[in-house]
Parts: sequence; C-alpha cells; structure tokens
Amino acid sequence: MSDIAFEHRYPIGKYAPQPYSEKQHQDWLNDIRFLPQLLENAVLNLDEAQLLTPYREGGWTIKQLVHHVADSHANAMIRFKLGMTETNPTIKPYDEAAWAELNDVHELPVNISFTLLHALHARWYSCIKNLTGEELQTLTVVHPEHNKQMTLWHLLGMYAWHGKHHTAHITRLRDRMNW
Repeated sequence: MSDIAFEHRYPIGKYAPQPYSEKQHQDWLNDIRFLPQLLENAVLNLDEAQLLTPYREGGWTIKQLVHHVADSHANAMIRFKLGMTETNPTIKPYDEAAWAELNDVHELPVNISFTLLHALHARWYSCIKNLTGEELQTLTVVHPEHNKQMTLWHLLGMYAWHGKHHTAHITRLRDRMNW
C-alpha cells in the first residue's frame, strides 16, 4: 500500500493500545462524550453530492461513514454493557460492509444517525464514566471474530480512536477537495 493510500485509509494511523493512565482515561472518555458533535461539525454544510463522495478510492461515502459510526457505536455500547454485567461474555460480530449497503444507509439522511449518536453517546458516557481503572483493566469480553479476550480498557481506546478515525476521513477529504 502506498503512503498516500495508507494515509487516506488510516488518516490518524492504526489503533495502538495504550497502557492505563488517568490522563488517557479522561482523554478517551472525552473522545466518547464529544464525538457526535465533532463528527457533525465535520459534515457541516456539505451538500448531497458531497455526502455521496467516497472518502478514498474504493471506500465508503461520507454518508455511509456517518451511518457506520452510529451502527458501530450502538454495538460498542452493548458490548460495554455486556462486559459490565456478565463474566467474560462473547460479543456478537457483524458484517460492517453489508450493513453499509442496507436501505436505511442509502435512504435516510445523515441527521437521523446524528440524532442517534447524540443520544447514544450521552447514555454510553453516563454508563462508563465512573468505571475505575481497575474495572476497565479487569472486565473483559471475548471477540470471536478475532478469537481474543479484550478488556474494556482496550475497547474504550479502540472506540475513542474509531470515532476520530472516521471524522478524520471526512475532514481530510474536505481538505483535499477544498470544500
């Protein structure tokens, strides 16, 4: 993969797990708390043609990205709740690419997913904001697709990164296109 192709696919780099620290904990909680507004700001004033532009060659459109973040983060909150209430539960994977082709993604405007994201992230943040460092590092889920046990700390970092990753797809495309 060329450097440009990598940068378009991973504009902020790939997710890199971080050791626990109070500062990182607060940073990631804030990423969860404020993602809906940051993502919404990234698409502000884009017209329908721009929303239907792929962020990279072979990539999803901006509209698909916004709906994908809502789908992904809805699953994320459920994964956290499972990890908080069950002992090492197996989470359900889903086919992201197939979900991005469903009718709701193509037919509904992005504001529907923004409404969902604002409500979802308010609930998700409220649910996890008081988890201790110990809880985040000891509560786990099993991801069968990766055949891997993951701590809630790992998931928190991954989803904090995920929101910034897709927001950067949009903002970098806007920069490249001078929108």
